[in-house]
Order: sequence, then structure tokens, then C-alpha cells
Amino acid sequence: MIKNLQDTVTLHNGARMPGLGLGVFKVEEGPELVQAVKTAIAHGYRSIDTAAIYENEEGVGQGIREALADNRLARDQLFVTSKVWNADLGYESALAAYEASLERLGLDYLDLYLIHWPVKGKYKEAWRALETLYGEGRVTAIGVSNFQIHHLEDLMQCAAVKPMVNQVEFHPRLTQKDLLRYTREQAIQLEAWSPLMQGELLDDPLLNELAAKYGKSVAQIILRWDLQHGVITIPKSTKEHRIIENARLFDFELSGEDMERIDGLNENRRVGPDPDNFDF
Repeated sequence: MIKNLQDTVTLHNGARMPGLGLGVFKVEEGPELVQAVKTAIAHGYRSIDTAAIYENEEGVGQGIREALADNRLARDQLFVTSKVWNADLGYESALAAYEASLERLGLDYLDLYLIHWPVKGKYKEAWRALETLYGEGRVTAIGVSNFQIHHLEDLMQCAAVKPMVNQVEFHPRLTQKDLLRYTREQAIQLEAWSPLMQGELLDDPLLNELAAKYGKSVAQIILRWDLQHGVITIPKSTKEHRIIENARLFDFELSGEDMERIDGLNENRRVGPDPDNFDF
């Protein structure tokens, strides 16, 4: 269980990944993005998550470089994630996509590179490329995103290296109990995208009741629930007060009973695409 913003989870290959990071999904290139990255790092965040398809790697990279200079941090004090998009899920194309992401970010390496979606018949070749990058020491850790149990089982039949991370939609309406149990058994770290269900959960009566009980915001209750489940979480925000608030999770703990009550909100409901039924 991570105890502060800069605490890390040790992945199965020994790499250390911060338990809380900043997500930048749907944040457009421009000053707001650069400032959000700089704000997060200035306030102690050490993990930034982007992807090629977000079309904002350049701004993320600029924010990182400026923040490193402003805060006198070394590159190895940050954990930077990006993802290979579906159109590039071949062996050579995934290798090229990695180089293109590095170039846009202006970085020499990534800490974590993920296959963004389990495109049938394509992800194994892409995984072979990620294994090559990992074997050459070009990336600290490799993983997948949006993989269900059967995707992971299929991949691992031929993988030389087991994925270190699986980043999936995870929130109180989509608790993914079986997947969480399976990834724990396999020592694959689960990571939550859209932990706040893109804002849909902020009006939930139970979560508001718990927010009042603990003297916290609904967002803080949800993010704390993630952490107590051992799930890494990357809430997205560009507003300084939210970036700060989202990291204030370490001065309270949800009781076991309240964790179960939140688990009980599950409806297996997604705000994003279904990993077994997407067409992009």
C-alpha cells in the first residue's frame, strides 16, 4: 500500500512505478497541457501517462522538460508512459511507433510502453516488438491496456516476457473483480484509467455520504478506493486545485466495510469501449 504521492509499486521485473499519476487523455496540445504537466510535477507527481492517439505527446514532453529544469529533477525521477496505437500493431510498425513517440516527447526512453487495445490477430506481433525494445534496454517496463483475462492468457502462450502492467477502465461501477484477482495471481499490476468515470460518479449518493463522513471530496474517496485495492490510478485534470486535491489521499483510510459498500456499486458498466467489441 503506497503511503505518499511519491511511493512506488514494484513491478514484477523490479521496476518501481508511482502508485498515483497524471493522465492527459483528451487534453489538447497547447499551453494548458504544458502547464498541467508542470503543475503536477511541481506538486510532487512523478508519473505522467500519455498515448500516441492522444496527439499530445509533444506538449507532454515540453511540460516534462520544463518541469525537470524548474524543479531540478533528473529524468530518472519521473515515470513516463505512452502507448502504441492500433494502426501500428505490427512488429516493425510498433518499433517505429516507439521511436516516433520518443521523438515527439523529446525523451531518450520511456518507463512504460503499452499496447493500447487488444486488436485480434495483431497484438502478438506488437508484443514481440515490445519485448525487443525491453530486451535492448530501450524501455524500463512493458505492458498492455484494455486486456481482459482471455487476452492475457492468449498473449502469454507465446510471450517470452510477461506484461508488467494492464491499464484498464476501473471504477466503482466497473470493479473488474475477476480481472483484479487474475492480475494479482499473475503479478501483473492493474492500473485504472477513467477512475472517476469521466465525472459520472460525482453525484452518487453513497459516495457523497462517504465524502461527508471522511471530510473528503467524492474524487478523493474513489481514488483512495483504487489505492486500497492495490490499483495504480491516473486521474486526469488540468486545473491546479484538482491536481493538488487528487493527490491528497494519504491522510485517511477507508474502512473495510466502506470499501465493500463502494464495491457494491458495481454494475459492470463502461464509459469507454468494450475490449471484446470495438471497431477501431
